[in-house]
Amino acid sequence: MCHVIVTCRSMLWTLLSIVAAFGELIAFMSTDWLVGFPRTPDAVYGPHGATAAGEAYRPTLGIYGRCIKLPHMQRGILCGPYAIHFGEIASGFWQATSIFLAAGILLLCAVAFISVFTMCFQSIMKKSIFNVCGLLQGIAGLFLILGLMLYPAGWGSDKVQLYCGPDAAPYRTGLCSMGWAFYTAMGGTVLTFVCAVFSAQAEIATSSDKVQEEIEEGKSLICLL
Repeated sequence: MCHVIVTCRSMLWTLLSIVAAFGELIAFMSTDWLVGFPRTPDAVYGPHGATAAGEAYRPTLGIYGRCIKLPHMQRGILCGPYAIHFGEIASGFWQATSIFLAAGILLLCAVAFISVFTMCFQSIMKKSIFNVCGLLQGIAGLFLILGLMLYPAGWGSDKVQLYCGPDAAPYRTGLCSMGWAFYTAMGGTVLTFVCAVFSAQAEIATSSDKVQEEIEEGKSLICLL
């Protein structure tokens, strides 16, 4: 018989797990990791032959994508991947970053999917599903940390210097500034470890004496604060 057990701590853990997974996924897919220095896509000739700069904009560069404004574009920014194949990613450090981030995000998405079903199933192969998911989140957090530590080492690549100037070097952004995607990835990593620790509280909440009393009374839907 399936007992649906809902507690505040287990629901909070589920919600945080989903937020961490989606936050990391959105950050990884974003092009807003680095924001380049202001530039103009073209030059416009005035009535007296003088050159007047067009509207300035700041291009953005992600791990495998970018947003730029081409000279022939009247409006809007063109966003898309600059690397069609894995080997075309800007540097070997960024290739390693993408591998570690992808591995961590894959684990987080798996945990987020499983967490939805923890209301009905609290154990798997006689082991607490919360503890198993917490362990997976801890491993995912380590992958994410490795990826974020390697990412600044790739700032010296030719691709980054096109966006950030010749002063760009490993762990030095040059004329660039950090975009929201990098901070989102950092926040998601911290939240991942919070979820890994909090999974123990979710397990305690769903296996408490009050829950066992409700089960013994024959209730199939158990909601506790």
